[in-house]
Amino acid sequence: MDRTQKAEVIGTLNEEFGKAGVVVVARYQGMTVADMSKLRSQMRAAGASFKVSKNRLAKRAAEGTMAQPMQDLLKGPTGIAFSLDPIAAPKAAHDYAKTNPKFVILGGVVGTQFLDAKGVEALASLPSLNELRARLAGMLKQNATKIAGILQAPAGQLARVISAHAKKGEAA
Repeated sequence: MDRTQKAEVIGTLNEEFGKAGVVVVARYQGMTVADMSKLRSQMRAAGASFKVSKNRLAKRAAEGTMAQPMQDLLKGPTGIAFSLDPIAAPKAAHDYAKTNPKFVILGGVVGTQFLDAKGVEALASLPSLNELRARLAGMLKQNATKIAGILQAPAGQLARVISAHAKKGEAA
């Protein structure tokens, strides 16, 4: 790689780190090309991406961004997963690590907070932003249904009382 290519890689990674909501670093030693393709497709499906670059270039790209605390993890064959959604990349990486023991999560960064492997796993167990939105909408809809039922109940009771009196009056 010549200097212009290195500068281009650093610039691209720096831009990705600047936009990312989360960065996850993982070791991929011993994985086949098919394994890497499967990992990348799972990452894309989750709204994340996975890149492999030289550690020195990734360290330079991380300088001045939220990913700076992860520089110590960049040793050996490492790959970097990132996404805008703070849950997408950790969840996809964790799910893939369950199926492939050669893929080992080393840690990551959310905001400026450094996470070790257990922190990334804990983050992966949280519901995604879309799941939280769906839950919130369901709770709001459920409460609205309950309120409508409560408001309709007195009118229904009044109608039943009037009906009972009318039947009682007809019987007499």
